Amino acid sequence: MKKIAFLAFLFLSITINAQDKKTTEKSQIVEAACGECQFGMKGNSCDLAIRIDGKPYFVDGTKIDEHGDAHAKDGFCNTIRKAAVTGKIENNRYKVTSFTLIKSN
Repeated sequence: MKKIAFLAFLFLSITINAQDKKTTEKSQIVEAACGECQFGMKGNSCDLAIRIDGKPYFVDGTKIDEHGDAHAKDGFCNTIRKAAVTGKIENNRYKVTSFTLIKSN
């Protein structure tokens, strides 16, 4: 009986510890703008890009026009804005899971 209880306890502790640990992505503040118009990136049209540590990346997961008129006075083609983003860099592109513009003063 003690062996069965021990084996059950061992089995439960192994399965609990085998659970995947969830890693949360941290939000970071970046510069956001049109990659072609503001960051000088090569592309076919106006596309959203962010700049992290001086290096620009095109963004996947949200579009430039989802954040207002890109060609307005304060649009991404005419100014560089700040944004809080979460995601990761894959294949030299930023795969965004969250993109929130920060209001300018």
